[in-house]
Amino acid sequence: YTMAYNLRSGYTNFEYVLGSMSFVFLVIVPILTMKVIAEEKRQKTDQLLYSLPLSMTRVVLGKYLALLVVFAVPMLIVCIYPIVLGAFGSVYLPAAYSAVFGFYLLGAALIAIGMFISSITESQAVAAGLCFVVMLLNYFITSLASYASTTAASSLLAFTVLVLVIGGVFRLMTRSGFASVVLMLILEGLLLVGFLLDSSAYEGLFPEIMEQLSLFDRFYDFVYGIFDLGSVVYFLTVIGVFLFLSVQSLEKRRWSE
Repeated sequence: YTMAYNLRSGYTNFEYVLGSMSFVFLVIVPILTMKVIAEEKRQKTDQLLYSLPLSMTRVVLGKYLALLVVFAVPMLIVCIYPIVLGAFGSVYLPAAYSAVFGFYLLGAALIAIGMFISSITESQAVAAGLCFVVMLLNYFITSLASYASTTAASSLLAFTVLVLVIGGVFRLMTRSGFASVVLMLILEGLLLVGFLLDSSAYEGLFPEIMEQLSLFDRFYDFVYGIFDLGSVVYFLTVIGVFLFLSVQSLEKRRWSE
């Protein structure tokens, strides 16, 4: 991409290269994260982790930081590119390195999601498949939102499907069918109450939320030369939430053994 955009086409914006490369996360993240926890569950070596005098928070953070270090190695090489290109033309380094920073944050957030998916299954193949589907949906979620119906009833139906997904994930985390059913009933009850009180509030709500969930769109702000602190906070929030969920998933398994 550097060859195509910067050398052949003559563009001096290195950030465009990173913007075009963002799709590689669809492959890289599942490969990086599929074995990090799922394989230990399959081989029962996770029992060693549970017997250690370490909190699951430290275990999860250790694994996550190890993945970030692996991801940082090629990123350090990427950091050299703007300097090299600057020797042959005019490269605006602040914009280039802002995009590099955003690219790393995007990868860190996606890795946190992939790690959580790995924590709720014992099969690395299933973990990789689920992670790929989630990455793919997030990559195209803005485009999908444009095709979603904006009626209140459609939003209610979409939220109901989302409640079922949340219930399924909660079932995998807790191994409690009863607790997952109770959670789904509570969430669905809240949705129905809100719909009955003000159905107009649901019009176009689900497509709007879909657009806000896009991690890739927030990265494109950096590509377009906008250093958005809101996007930085969003990435960090996603990282924190999914690391917390990974910890809770392991804690539930630890005490259920």
